[in-house]
Amino acid sequence: MPGSLEPLDVGVQIPYHFRCPISLELMRDPVTVSTGQTYDRPSIESWVATGNTTCPVTRVPLSDFTLIPNHTLRRLIQEWCVANRSFGVERIPTPKQPADPATVRTLLNQAGSNASPMQLRLSALRRLRGLARDSEKNRSVISAHNPRELLLCILFSNANPDSSELNHEALAILSLFPLSESECVFVGSDSGRVNYLVSLLFHSCTEVRVNSAALIETVVAGTRSSELRSEICNADGIYEGIINIFNCPIAYPRALKIGIKALFALCLVKQHRHKAVQAGAVEALIDKLADFEKCDAERALATVELLCRIPTGCAAFAGHALTIPLLVKIILKVSDRATEYAAGALLSLCTASEGCQREAVAAGVLTQLLLLVQSECTERAKRKAQMLLKLLRDSWPEHTVGNSDEFACSDVVPY
Repeated sequence: MPGSLEPLDVGVQIPYHFRCPISLELMRDPVTVSTGQTYDRPSIESWVATGNTTCPVTRVPLSDFTLIPNHTLRRLIQEWCVANRSFGVERIPTPKQPADPATVRTLLNQAGSNASPMQLRLSALRRLRGLARDSEKNRSVISAHNPRELLLCILFSNANPDSSELNHEALAILSLFPLSESECVFVGSDSGRVNYLVSLLFHSCTEVRVNSAALIETVVAGTRSSELRSEICNADGIYEGIINIFNCPIAYPRALKIGIKALFALCLVKQHRHKAVQAGAVEALIDKLADFEKCDAERALATVELLCRIPTGCAAFAGHALTIPLLVKIILKVSDRATEYAAGALLSLCTASEGCQREAVAAGVLTQLLLLVQSECTERAKRKAQMLLKLLRDSWPEHTVGNSDEFACSDVVPY
């Protein structure tokens, strides 16, 4: 980036007054403090956040911690970047201004006032959503005003058709914030609220469906009571709605991320896992397994292992032609956690079916397992691999290492 480029690299000297006095790098969002000194916003915010109460340059105590954007200097820096683009200097973007507490209070008051016109309330919620999406700092400022109670009230108390947009905007903002346990209980303990969220899983708008799934995941994950979690997961259509999220267009990657988080949270409730299988979770997971990013792939494999622990889930995965080849292929490719979950799923499948054993051996599981037990993965993964090696011993062809004298004497299977 421009701020880190050295003169010898680009053949141009960054003007001294364009550099932040703290970081000594090109300022991207210059702001002025009460002493009149200008700093880059992230640098001065970090300085203050660590407990400093003086101006870094003058050492004069800061009378207040208001940061005023220096638009003139920022424009000069942008013009300098454009003038020197032939040297590889990129123009800094115009920064979005952080949320102002007074503005947040005003917007929340407008959104929560039943006396305000519908369009004014809607506009206020849309501005709040835009601020919340801009940065984590903005979300912190908004969260400090405890907006969740108001947003939950708007989401569940406006049932007339004219207010549907209001509901959806409140839902969109709520999906960006964590909920306290009491707020999760407020939603989960009322079947009407749960059923309303489930109905939104089938809305024509993709964003509404995904936001509803996000809030359901937050509520289920944030509820300590196993009985209440079970009641939520027992809602009609909840598994079908969540699994439908997997079919959202690939151009909407957030859908896959939210979908697997929600499905994993639901499948942690053992009593209703069979409903996930009935709703098509097996096909959805196998079809999308290659599309998940690392963290989401871990959740997906954890969900596969959970479903393999029930007979209907194990049978469904065993009946899918791609299950065993995919698990064998992916077992060492994602992360230690993913390896553990994949090994656990394979162990359940091969324990339940000799056909799966033969299929796993044909897919090359022997080599993968031997590599696994010699790797630096988790001890649980190694134990699962060792159990699987022992289980598959009789299924290996005579010419493989599994039936060799060397393997018989090794400590891979210490049983």
